[in-house]
Amino acid sequence: MALFKTRRNRGTRNGKPTDVHPVDEVMPPARMLAYGIQHIAAMYAGVVAPPLIIGEAMGLAPLDMTLLIGASLFTAGLATMLQSLGVWKIGARLPFVNGVTFGSVAPMLAIVAQQGQGNPLSVIYGSVLIAGVLAFVIAPYFSRLVRFFPPVVNGTVITLIGLSLMPVGIKWIAGNNAEAPDYAAPEKIALGAATFALVLLFNRFLKGFWNRIALLLGLVAGTLIAWPVGLIKTETFESAPLFNFPTPFALGTPTFNITATISICIVMLVAMMETTADMIALGEIVDRPADEKTIAAGLRADGAGSAISAVFGGFTCSAFAQNIGLVALTRVRSRFVVATAGGVLVLLGLFPVVGAVVSLVPQPVLGGAALVLFGSVATSGIRTLGKSDLGDPFNSLIVAGALGIGMIPVVAPHFYEHFPAALRTVLDSGISTGCIAALLLNILFNAWRKHPAAAEATVGGDTVAVVGTAPGEYHRDEADAGQVNSVPEPRTSAQESESTR
Repeated sequence: MALFKTRRNRGTRNGKPTDVHPVDEVMPPARMLAYGIQHIAAMYAGVVAPPLIIGEAMGLAPLDMTLLIGASLFTAGLATMLQSLGVWKIGARLPFVNGVTFGSVAPMLAIVAQQGQGNPLSVIYGSVLIAGVLAFVIAPYFSRLVRFFPPVVNGTVITLIGLSLMPVGIKWIAGNNAEAPDYAAPEKIALGAATFALVLLFNRFLKGFWNRIALLLGLVAGTLIAWPVGLIKTETFESAPLFNFPTPFALGTPTFNITATISICIVMLVAMMETTADMIALGEIVDRPADEKTIAAGLRADGAGSAISAVFGGFTCSAFAQNIGLVALTRVRSRFVVATAGGVLVLLGLFPVVGAVVSLVPQPVLGGAALVLFGSVATSGIRTLGKSDLGDPFNSLIVAGALGIGMIPVVAPHFYEHFPAALRTVLDSGISTGCIAALLLNILFNAWRKHPAAAEATVGGDTVAVVGTAPGEYHRDEADAGQVNSVPEPRTSAQESESTR
C-alpha cells in the first residue's frame, strides 16, 4: 500500500455537495479573522521571545528593541503567508504557521558574545541570509527523507513534538527563573489552572463557531481574571510606537563570518528536520498527508522566509508546532485562516502599538491554554501510532527507544552540556534527537525484514486485509497466535472436493 494517497473530502456546503478539501476552504472574512487571531495568540510569545533575549544580551535601547520585535512579527507574517498560500514551488499550502525558531537563540547569543564592541546583528543577518539560501537550494534533496517515515516513525515523532512542548507551557505558568520570588506563585498556578479549565469547558459545551474559538475565549477570560489580580503588565503597550515600517538592513547591513555562518547553517538544518516532522504531523491531522513534493515546497518556504527575514531585521524562520496543536484542537483546517493570521502578523509588525495589545495576555494564561494545545499534538501522534502494528515487538522497541532518547533534553536540559557546541545544537532539541533515533531504529529493525505482500480474504462474510505468506501457509502474530492474520492460498474445485470426502 502506498504511504501517501490523494484524498478528497466530499462534504456539503449550504446543502450542496462540494469537492473542496477543508484545507482549501475559504470562510467568511469575520470568521477567518477570529480563527486567525487564535493562531496569533498561540504563537505570539514564541515570536517575540527570541528578539527580546537577543536584544537584552546586546543592551539595545528601548526603541531599537521595539524595531527588532516589530521586524520579527513582520517577517513571521510574510513567511506564514508564503507557507500557507504558496508561490510557484514555494510553500506547503497547508495551515502552517512560521516564525522565529527558538533553536537559533543559543548560537546567536554566542555570536553576540564573540563580537564585542562590533554590531553582532550584522554578522547574525549575514549568517541567516546564507542559511536561508542553503535551505532553499537543498530542500528537494532533504525532502526525500519522507520515504523513511512510516506510521511507526510518524506517530513517534508527532507524539514527541507534543510531549517536548509541555515544559514550555509549564514554564509560562510558573515562570522561567526558579530563583525569582514569584516563581510558581499560587496566583500564577491558579490563573493557569483556571484558563486550562475554561478552554476545556468551552470546548465541551459551546457549539459551532463558538466552539471553534474556544481557545481565544479562554485567553480573553483568563486575561480578564488576571486584571484585578495585578498580573497584567502594560509597560510594553505604553511605550510602543504607533507605526513603523521595517526598513531593509535598518538594524545592520549583513557581514559574513565563517564560524558564525556554519553555526547558523547547522541550526537551519535542524530546523528543516523539525519542519519535516511538523509537516508530516500536520498532514495527518488535516487529512492531507505531506508527500515529498509538499515537504520540498515547505522547506523552500522556510529558506526563503529566513532569507527575507535577514533583509528586514528578523531571524531564521521555521514551523511553530503549537499551532499544529491548535489545528488539532479546533478542527479548523483551512490554510486561508492561517494566511489571515499571517496578514495580521504583518500589521502587528507595522503597528507595534496593536501588537502590544496581544502582549497584555499574561504568560500563566498562555500556559494554561498551551497545555491543551500541546496535549492535542501528542494525542494526534498516539492516533497515528494506532495505524502501526505495535503488537510487533520490533515496532514497540522503535517507539520506546525513540521516545526515551527524545525526552532526555526535555527532562534534563543540561544533560549534554559537556558535549561540543556543534553537537549540542542537535542534541539539545528533543524533537531532532527523537526523530533521528526513530529513523535509525526503524532502519535497524525493519529495513531488512521480509514483509509479506498484503492480500484480502473473506472471513465470516466480511472482507478483511491480511498479510500474505508463502502459498498455502498461515501467518500468525506471535503476540496473538490465536488470531489468523492471513489465509491459505485459494484452492481449486478439485481440492475442495477432495477435502469434503
